[in-house]
Amino acid sequence: MRRKGELSPAGIDRGWPHQVVLPARFSQRGSGYQEIHEFCRDLSICSRGHAVFYDREWFHVYCFSDPADADKFLQRFGGEKFDPKQRGKGSNWARWNKPQAPYI
Repeated sequence: MRRKGELSPAGIDRGWPHQVVLPARFSQRGSGYQEIHEFCRDLSICSRGHAVFYDREWFHVYCFSDPADADKFLQRFGGEKFDPKQRGKGSNWARWNKPQAPYI
């Protein structure tokens, strides 16, 4: 349930479509949280993010309005780009429906 005035997931996807995922453990260990937020201070990051679950691991999703800012974030912290269309729906809202890499 969303509170009055709170950004909806669709609103975030429209306004901040350039999204990057990092394993949640990176922002929880030591000063990782502070380091990420200090780095993003001057970037076009959304004030509200979300998390997704994939392969028994949680990931934080960082959303940017400027693709260059998303690229800076990727270069600094790693992670990978996230397509909002891969987020689960309904009761599976936190599932990351990530396509499997083809076997070679």
